[in-house]
Amino acid sequence: MAENNPGSRDRVIGRKKPDLNTNLGKLPPQALDLEEAVLGALMLEKEALTNVVDLLKTESFYKEAHKVIYQAILELFSESQPIDMLTVTNQLRKTGKLEIAGGAFFITELTSRVSSAANIEYHARIIMEQSMKREMISIASEIQRDAYEDTTDVFELLDKMEQSLFEISEKNIRKNYSDMRSIMKEAILELEAKKGQKDGLTGVPSGFTALDRVTSGWQKSDLVIIAARPAMGKTAFVLSVLRNAAVDHERPVAIFSLEMSSIQLVNRLISSEAELDSEKIKKGTLAEYEWQQLVHKTGKLSKAPLFVDDTPALSILELRAKCRKLKAQHDIQLIVIDYLQLMSGDSKSGGSGGNREQEIASISRGLKKLAKELSVPVIALSQLSRAVETRGGDKRPQLSDLRESGAIEQDADMVMFLYRPEYYGITEDEDGHSTMGVGEVIIAKHRNGSLENVKLRFIGKYTKFTDLEMNVPYKPQDVSYSTKFPSAASGDFETGNTIRLQSKANGDDDPLAGGWGGEPAPF
Repeated sequence: MAENNPGSRDRVIGRKKPDLNTNLGKLPPQALDLEEAVLGALMLEKEALTNVVDLLKTESFYKEAHKVIYQAILELFSESQPIDMLTVTNQLRKTGKLEIAGGAFFITELTSRVSSAANIEYHARIIMEQSMKREMISIASEIQRDAYEDTTDVFELLDKMEQSLFEISEKNIRKNYSDMRSIMKEAILELEAKKGQKDGLTGVPSGFTALDRVTSGWQKSDLVIIAARPAMGKTAFVLSVLRNAAVDHERPVAIFSLEMSSIQLVNRLISSEAELDSEKIKKGTLAEYEWQQLVHKTGKLSKAPLFVDDTPALSILELRAKCRKLKAQHDIQLIVIDYLQLMSGDSKSGGSGGNREQEIASISRGLKKLAKELSVPVIALSQLSRAVETRGGDKRPQLSDLRESGAIEQDADMVMFLYRPEYYGITEDEDGHSTMGVGEVIIAKHRNGSLENVKLRFIGKYTKFTDLEMNVPYKPQDVSYSTKFPSAASGDFETGNTIRLQSKANGDDDPLAGGWGGEPAPF
């Protein structure tokens, strides 16, 4: 006979958690009558299981006897055997679990409690929902227990909680099949939407015409590695990319700078946007018209949805937590990490005293996982080994030059190298064209596209990259400026989603540190 007390043998399956019956003073969420109805219907109608097999797992059932019966039904189904009360009873007898299931009489009783399988899918969804509630209670109990432990790493605990909840939703979301007609309709609608897009872009624009022609923009879920030797302009390149996406296309973007402070990055952005010599901004030697130029040209930048985090030695766990928050609050569509080798792995991946190559491999896998989880492109800067410098010829980088881990190449959907021939004293290319001020983006790996070299214009004094054919020098006399300096308090600048420059106690060497006439800087 079946056990009448549901708490006597029942347990939560899947995770080792505290006993919720005693912990909360009541039984976990359950629907025993519906579990019995579903099991009975499965043994009544031949096609019933196909309607619920992707909804219900063995762990979805609360009662131990029901788990055992459903497992026997799944075993028969996998062997293409008929499913009824006799075959199920026989399967349980063969596996020695008939008594655990409540005996042959209980199996017979189940089929007498339901007349058809008409509502089986509706009943199965309720069982699934109760199972999800039990899992969430179990996670909460485990988090509560671990939170009291002094040895618990709070960031690991937070990441574990977020990941556990994400797994619950992922494994319980039912993705149904689609017929050809509906798929074709969806494909045609997508093509029509793409038809109206500028330059056929399907991802986040880089702002570089030639590069976007090859990549169609930075694609969702892609991990892009941009690697170069020092002084090639990696940071200048990604800042130009971020600026183009945020200012020109109003896409929310984020950069995690492990090498430079947020103020240093913003000063570079100001130099690029206002086309002012970066050395003048660094030293504060701006002429009157240059201050006016700065105010005039940085208005759009101050309103751009661009977010900067300069936390040093950021771990992959902290990065995931920060990015999830930015995605939820601001729907960021592009993430940049500057740079990968300055990140630290979590303790489980050998981050403390472990093999550095294993740690880098763990970080690159974590970045790819983050890109897929948030469905956004992730761009990570990376250093190249010194082998480039010791090699003869034009010293063009290649995939084998990636530092510390072959996993970077394996995990990346796209690998790009930045290369400036003039840095190595090469003043002309093979066609006799000048290489002065020319930077190349070498696409060495492209999982979903072609491998090409894209030439850009590098303007060192403005720390920016532009399209090669669009390098028009700025002439201050072409534009007249107001002499009124706006302030954040005046409402002329929107500061809700922008970086605010912080005043330094000894900021005399920084022309922006003290704000505008004692007021906060407008960006």
